[in-house]
Amino acid sequence: MSQDYWEACYQSGDMHWDKGAPSPGLVDFLAAHPVLPRGTVCVPGCGTGHDVREFARAGFAASGFDIAPSAVQLAFEKTKTTGLNAGFQRADFLQDEPPQLFDWIFEHTLFCAIKPDERNDYVRAVLRWLRPEGQYLAVNYMIVEDGAGPPFPATRDELWRRFSPHFELVAEWIPRSYPNRVGRERMFWWRRKAG
Repeated sequence: MSQDYWEACYQSGDMHWDKGAPSPGLVDFLAAHPVLPRGTVCVPGCGTGHDVREFARAGFAASGFDIAPSAVQLAFEKTKTTGLNAGFQRADFLQDEPPQLFDWIFEHTLFCAIKPDERNDYVRAVLRWLRPEGQYLAVNYMIVEDGAGPPFPATRDELWRRFSPHFELVAEWIPRSYPNRVGRERMFWWRRKAG
């Protein structure tokens, strides 16, 4: 989806995906793993920054990226008085070169927002932005209905087919979710394969 599409959503206030809080699955993951190495984390498609701020609260150097300038501006505004180690930048995750390589990439329902014919670009972007042996944590919205999108259909089989050649699956589970997504999200914790 183009920058203009997402920017128009933010300009009009049509942000039905923004629940006003970080992903419950992310909150629980960070609480359950207090001794994870606290490195750098990239959150592509960060929107107004809820997940970026949650990582920063947990001690990560967190960076959020979004294709929509208004999303980045809103994220800055919501973060500027918090004192958190969180930064935001406009970027096209699928096409741009990363400003640095990250220890972690976290995605929250970004994969399902990308047109299926651009998903190879998405996998290449994750590999381009993540350091060797880095970790990729995803809250995937598992949708099978084929509608106009976004969101677009996504299945476990597709995720496995796309990511398992490049990543080892550390764990997967059904996370706590927002009320309207209960049972429709699945979390995957991947570690990039050496080499």
